[in-house]
Amino acid sequence: MAQKRVRLVRETFSCVICLDLLKDPVTILCGHSYCMDCIKAHWDGEGEKQIYSCPQCRKTFTPRPVLRKNTMLADLVEQLKKTGLQAAPADHCYAGAEDVACDVCTGRKLKALKSCLVCLVSYCDQHLQPHHNSSAFEKHKLVEPSKNLQENICSLHDEVMKIFCRTDQQCICYLCTVDEHKGHDTVSAAAERTERQKELEGSRQNIQQRIQDREKDVKLLQREVEAINSYANEAMEDTENLFTQLICLMETRRSDVKQQVRSQQKTELSRVKKVQKKLDQEITELKRKDAEMKKLSDTEDHTQFLHNYSSLSPLSESTDSPSINIRPMRYYGYLIAGVSEVRDKLQDTVSELWTNLSTPATEVDVLLPNPQSEPKTRAEFLKYSQEITLDPNTANTHMLLSERNRKATLLIEEQSCSSHPDRFTGCRQVLSKESLTGCCYWEVEWTGRGVQVAVAYNDISRGVSFRECAFGLNDKSWALDTYSNSFLHNKVKTLLSGPVSSRVGVYLDHSAGLLSFYSVSDTMTLLHRVQTTFTQPLYAGLLFFFCGATAKFSKLK
Repeated sequence: MAQKRVRLVRETFSCVICLDLLKDPVTILCGHSYCMDCIKAHWDGEGEKQIYSCPQCRKTFTPRPVLRKNTMLADLVEQLKKTGLQAAPADHCYAGAEDVACDVCTGRKLKALKSCLVCLVSYCDQHLQPHHNSSAFEKHKLVEPSKNLQENICSLHDEVMKIFCRTDQQCICYLCTVDEHKGHDTVSAAAERTERQKELEGSRQNIQQRIQDREKDVKLLQREVEAINSYANEAMEDTENLFTQLICLMETRRSDVKQQVRSQQKTELSRVKKVQKKLDQEITELKRKDAEMKKLSDTEDHTQFLHNYSSLSPLSESTDSPSINIRPMRYYGYLIAGVSEVRDKLQDTVSELWTNLSTPATEVDVLLPNPQSEPKTRAEFLKYSQEITLDPNTANTHMLLSERNRKATLLIEEQSCSSHPDRFTGCRQVLSKESLTGCCYWEVEWTGRGVQVAVAYNDISRGVSFRECAFGLNDKSWALDTYSNSFLHNKVKTLLSGPVSSRVGVYLDHSAGLLSFYSVSDTMTLLHRVQTTFTQPLYAGLLFFFCGATAKFSKLK
């Protein structure tokens, strides 16, 4: 119980941005409190828009509020620290053989929390504080702890290597540019990192798409396995009924037919399993390569990134999916028909017919469909158009529904609504009345700022916590965010391949686990595609961040 109280106190007096105890706490106009440096950094990222928001309640402020330290809250946090809220470092906080140790600690060294690319020193939490508190360190670059900081130093001039020589494909210091690399094509390491990062992301997207394609191929192969087993079992059942009538005449042939069916079934399954094994091996290799690239992509140190990037093994060319077409019914159907004919004939015809029945089946083919089997033109998409209306019982009280519940507008004032268990209280969002299965297509026209177009399961949380119920922040919803030009699912954000137009098209193939978002104008431009397995019917959804924004489901029929 005491540990639970301590945890609750820590959560109450922690900053939701850095998840640590408040440092130099400030309280903004909406009443929420943050570390001064954390909220400054958050607002610095919003500076281009000249609109500043609270990360928790999304309330916006213009102009940028002036921050003043909340002395009472700061004193309270300090008192809590003195009561033992911040205990002495446990053994797991000290650096081991595999850890990066603090370069400043004397005696037993603590684990480093960050490494500074300017100081070329690693710091524990205590010795890192001057970097947070002193303006002299504002321009210092802090990264995850690294044991390889000395690799950032030029061996010739003992200077930090912040420049990349494209001529010689290596990192150099500024003195190298006037010496060994004079006249070479040079750029900053950060600029080169940006270019290489784009290449890396492109390679990762290629790998991820290939993984999705291969996983889909494996699923299709599994369906073929089920079909083979089903046809074989049906053949066994039918031939058993026929042979019951011919038992006296055909007893000797009965076991031969059983063996023939099972042999054919084994042959077909063997061929499919070979293809499946090959695909599984390729998927495993692609996942391994993707993990290697992700680890490199997450490297914050530009020099380390570029140093390791050149050692990446090239991505192998994608192999074509097997083009085989399973037609298991051809043999089994022929077998059943033949046995039926034998039943009506005399024993003197059995030998001749058995020769035909014993003929091996033709080559087994497996045809894996094209993963890009969804429609291509808007006219093709409209064949699957689905009329969508919004469910008033799910709408947040700040949302006004109109045009027969096809349009939603976010207002400042709360609307008069009856209490309902399906209503979203913590998020300004709404779900459709219609459940979506099979192949569906719909379009959303939106205006204003901060609109999300989403799909979700009906059992998504309706609670007061934004983090639990907001579209895209859980495993029960998928959302396209027009404000940040990104796609969200289970708290993972993916930047879109292009800008979002004021009309968004959504295509769903529920059974195939395919969900695609398109920017609709004169042409259909793919923004993002999801390949997954949907376990429940889906519902269309809308989420708003800023008042005055609207979204409407278009009439397509």
